[in-house]
Amino acid sequence: MRRLTIFGLVIVLAVLGATGWWFVHHRVAPNVLTLYGNVDLREVELPFNDSERIAAVLVQEGDRVRQGQVLARLDTSRLVPEVAQVRAQAAAQAAVVERMHHGSRPEEIAEARANLEQAEADAVNARRDFARQKILLEGSATSRQNFDDAKTAAEMADARVELNRKALDLAVKGPRQEDIDQAEAQLRADQAQVALLEQQLADANLVAPRNAIVRSRLMEPGEMASPQKPVFSLAITDPKWVRAYVSEAELGLLHPGMYAWVTIDSFPNRRFAGWIGFISSVAEFTPKSVETAELRTSLVYEVRVFVKDPADDLRLGMPATVFVPLEQSSFPTSGAGIPLQTRQ
Repeated sequence: MRRLTIFGLVIVLAVLGATGWWFVHHRVAPNVLTLYGNVDLREVELPFNDSERIAAVLVQEGDRVRQGQVLARLDTSRLVPEVAQVRAQAAAQAAVVERMHHGSRPEEIAEARANLEQAEADAVNARRDFARQKILLEGSATSRQNFDDAKTAAEMADARVELNRKALDLAVKGPRQEDIDQAEAQLRADQAQVALLEQQLADANLVAPRNAIVRSRLMEPGEMASPQKPVFSLAITDPKWVRAYVSEAELGLLHPGMYAWVTIDSFPNRRFAGWIGFISSVAEFTPKSVETAELRTSLVYEVRVFVKDPADDLRLGMPATVFVPLEQSSFPTSGAGIPLQTRQ
């Protein structure tokens, strides 16, 4: 009998203690709105930009990666020689353009002038020989063949003079502007090809776009990568938010920028500071993952409550409870004094 009395007393004390704890932590607070939802974060499916065989995969699932860190590499054994080839072509074309802009060298102009003077001298001798043959033909002292040969030689000498004169003019004037424009256009095309292949060479390194955690490693070395096949799935650790839902009757109580507190079942003694960053303008049916007192078929509005989680304790999909004080003046520095109770 005495043992039953002691046992009953223990039960009564336990109930009183539990009831006291519940009232301390769940005391009625009509100025606090309670929402329910799940932790959400952004995910990135990360593929290569080009199709090539994967040479190396450098990280594992669960690894923390930094922005700009190389996560995987493609085989570049064929791409590197192509880059070297187009670089050489661009360098050769750049030399052509430079030479055109500088025009003819003084030595080239002097050579053209000397060729003209020699041609003029040859033409003078040819005309003299032709004149002599003409006089001899009139006196029947030479043949008609010799006369014709001298005449042809004189005409050819005059033509060479004209040819060398034009060559000298071209040497003095330099390349035409149209030729320079064409050479410059070809140089730009070569440089664009160099830039394209250099970008392909840089894209052979798959880098992390943000600080993140490797959620899934989807491909291995030796597999053929393509822009349609992600190699990794990354979870972006910042920002994080709770995707909660509010009914139309309580929608007017909230506005972006209001601070809030978030509790997670996995951390019953912790409160995560947050703020309302987004309120949907379109109603939707309550998701099945949200547990509320209303019917699941009722229309609600999505609310995103961004959460401060410097220790990265929150995981995707965790059920969460959001407490929004409706009377706010400034963002509190701690969770003290914030009652946790649903506004019904």
